[in-house]
Amino acid sequence: MADQAVAVEDRHDRVAQRAGSGAGEQLAVAGLLAGAVQQAAVRAIARVAGAYANRRASKKRAHIFRAHGAVPYDARLMSFNRDARTVSLWTPTGRATVPYTGRPEDLKAVDTLPVGEADLICRRGVWLLQVALALPQPVVREPVGGFIGVDQGVANLAVTCDGVVLPGPALAGPVGGNGHVRTLRDRRHRQRRRLQKKGTASARRVLRRLAGREHRMMTDLNHQISKQVVREAERTGRGVALEDLQGIRGRVRAHRFQRRTLHSWAFAQQITFTRYKAARAGIAFVLVDPAYTSQACPECGYVSRANRPARGRFVCERCGLAGHADHLAARNIAARGVAGWAAINQPHATGLPSPRRDRESKPPASASGS
Repeated sequence: MADQAVAVEDRHDRVAQRAGSGAGEQLAVAGLLAGAVQQAAVRAIARVAGAYANRRASKKRAHIFRAHGAVPYDARLMSFNRDARTVSLWTPTGRATVPYTGRPEDLKAVDTLPVGEADLICRRGVWLLQVALALPQPVVREPVGGFIGVDQGVANLAVTCDGVVLPGPALAGPVGGNGHVRTLRDRRHRQRRRLQKKGTASARRVLRRLAGREHRMMTDLNHQISKQVVREAERTGRGVALEDLQGIRGRVRAHRFQRRTLHSWAFAQQITFTRYKAARAGIAFVLVDPAYTSQACPECGYVSRANRPARGRFVCERCGLAGHADHLAARNIAARGVAGWAAINQPHATGLPSPRRDRESKPPASASGS
């Protein structure tokens, strides 16, 4: 009887242990799910805060988020199975394991580089996962050959100090080569305006088909421009200098017929593309002050509005230097890039008085306070 009681107690203990372990596993799974939900909420809040942080102060209305907007993911919400080419994504109804594909160089980068955050987006019914990777950043080389100055503009997207018009041909007398871009953008604008005015079902279908085409064209052009600038800087051992054009749309006064051209100018994208391509190649990159770059003479330094007798033409009233304004402005940008890089990398002058150095040079106080 005693043996039977002991056996029954042992059986009850094992059942209780199994029940306790099952409850612990359920609590652990529930904790993981709760953590994932909380992390998803944190990422959503961060996305909303970032959207409002990047808004201009003049905007008063609430930001409108699209129903199929980008969904942010981090390491706690996604995991890659690189052998099976699948990715596990958190969803409100549970984890979803989906296969992924891409270009061979992209797949190799995902397999070999650390994965950061990602955005899940839907474009024309196709789901895309935009993954941020931590690339190894090489040491920035000293620009022994100076800097390549690039003048950005509306009429000419980019003109270098070497006299190259991008993405057009080399400079030969008057600058040219970007007329096809302006012509194409004007034609697209007239086409959209005509279709929007028509307002029929077929016109809306054509608008949906044309949506984003101009944006993709300008993105491709900016990639071509930045790639060629960085490649030339790498070949000649120089750095890259561009103008810091932040806030230029608020400073420039344009005629109402020119506002569309001004506000569709993708200068910030070109700066961003050039900056990250230069960083990946280990090339020095600097932004310079854009003030009077198109009115200053690169030879004698004389600054005057009268140096610009016509759009695109420069004639110095002091030394008589003449040429295209964009080309000479790029030369000024290159010179300011050399000065700016020297100021950034100026060694610490230890001989000058410094309150911080005076505090650091004092002997530490003793423990007794003497």
